[in-house]
Amino acid sequence: MGRQWGPSMRVAEQAGCVVSASRAGQPDVGSWSCSGVILSRSPGLVLCHGGIFTPFLRTGSAALTQTGAAFLPGDSCSDDLRLHVQWGPTTASPAGRADQELPGLCTPQCASLGLEPGAPSRARARPLQPPRPARLLLLLSCPGFRSHFARLFGAEAADQWHFVSSAPDDAVSEEEEEDQLRALGWFALLRVQRGAAAEERRGPAVTVAPLGVVTKGAPLLACGSPFGAFCPDIFLNTLSRGVLSNAAGPLLLTDARCLPGTEGGGVFAARPAGALVALVAAPLCWKAREWVGLTLLCAAAPLLQVARWALSSLHPGSASLSVLLPPEVGAPRGLPLRDLGPPWAAAAVLVECGTVWGSGVAVAPRLVVTCRHVAPREAARVLVHSATPKNVAIWGRVVFATQETSPYDIAVVSLEEDLNGVPTPVPAEHFHEGIVASNTRDNNTGATYPHLNFSIPITVLQPALKQYSQTGDLCGLRELDLATEPVRVVWRLQRPLPEAPRSKL
Repeated sequence: MGRQWGPSMRVAEQAGCVVSASRAGQPDVGSWSCSGVILSRSPGLVLCHGGIFTPFLRTGSAALTQTGAAFLPGDSCSDDLRLHVQWGPTTASPAGRADQELPGLCTPQCASLGLEPGAPSRARARPLQPPRPARLLLLLSCPGFRSHFARLFGAEAADQWHFVSSAPDDAVSEEEEEDQLRALGWFALLRVQRGAAAEERRGPAVTVAPLGVVTKGAPLLACGSPFGAFCPDIFLNTLSRGVLSNAAGPLLLTDARCLPGTEGGGVFAARPAGALVALVAAPLCWKAREWVGLTLLCAAAPLLQVARWALSSLHPGSASLSVLLPPEVGAPRGLPLRDLGPPWAAAAVLVECGTVWGSGVAVAPRLVVTCRHVAPREAARVLVHSATPKNVAIWGRVVFATQETSPYDIAVVSLEEDLNGVPTPVPAEHFHEGIVASNTRDNNTGATYPHLNFSIPITVLQPALKQYSQTGDLCGLRELDLATEPVRVVWRLQRPLPEAPRSKL
């Protein structure tokens, strides 16, 4: 992952853990699990997702939606709640590589995957720590996260969005789905039962990035355990890289790939090195039954501010724990923080054509380029939204759209008004190769290949766009429908045809 990620990877893996919840004396009832972050080792304090606690709430999940509720004490859950926390090796083995030959602690779940329990494990230098009992100190949420979530995804938009850890067509009861939705944005602070003092002091300390100090577009490292407590030998503390895709207060988005079970996992920054930025709130989401490849995060700093306030409000024995929560680093306290974002972000706009929506790029004050599958019909009216200035919406019409047979998936929109305040990017003069991560579909077999697609170099479009901007002539754009056969072959994921044999005569 590169040198810049070395410190962050070490902190993320040392701080990552899995939390399991079950009912005492009822092993057949089942168990619930999620990811978590070790905030302190002496004493052991862990922050994890609150969704696994909804089956244990004495008054049901409705307690999580009470007006103004920012935290609930640990006794809000039933007495039969049993918690266990498991984490990986806290330091590198002094024996070096030799103990990689020792048998690993393979779990019974691994046996169901065809892995032999007790077989030599080379995936880890040392075996996992055994699960440690823990108790619930409090359930907490970030009011800012909840208010932004309700504004962005509530009201009329709620029917279009799906945030539970299952696909929209999966067999999930309405009650289970409602419980998961109510728990979105809720987390839990646990205290782990004391173990060996020497063991508790191992591992780097976690620090927290203040809200806003990590700007839009900054690289992030997500650390969580897919499928929770299932087979931690292979899934514990899985790493995924991405960027901070967008932010609305403490509600953050990242394109780092996270799976069910990573709820509560930590998301760390490269700078400040290893600082905890956020926790995973919802690893999967859908809009209109279409999967959205973004993960919903809750900023860590405001969560821990609620935790400090809640601990000091409870009995005196818990108040002393508030000073042991990790500090904020990376910006002077008290100074206002602005998320300016990268310079190219402001040129991105949202394009709506009927029920279809997608992204576009403002290449001139009244000209937007988007994809044909977003705005496929010439003369169609579209609505363009820009973030800068905030919440501006301007009508436009499609002046050009490539044919369906064209490999260039391009449409050009002319706006009725200028996009004032939106900086237009400077097109590159030379094309450098690389591939955009998205979905590619094989129309012959129907198979979809995730995270593979093609990008259209701006050097292909620039002359035609310049011609249209200056003269209104669409001839240059029409030539995009006349792409050569080599371009069409590559776009169809086919091999170039061999050169025709030449006659010797």
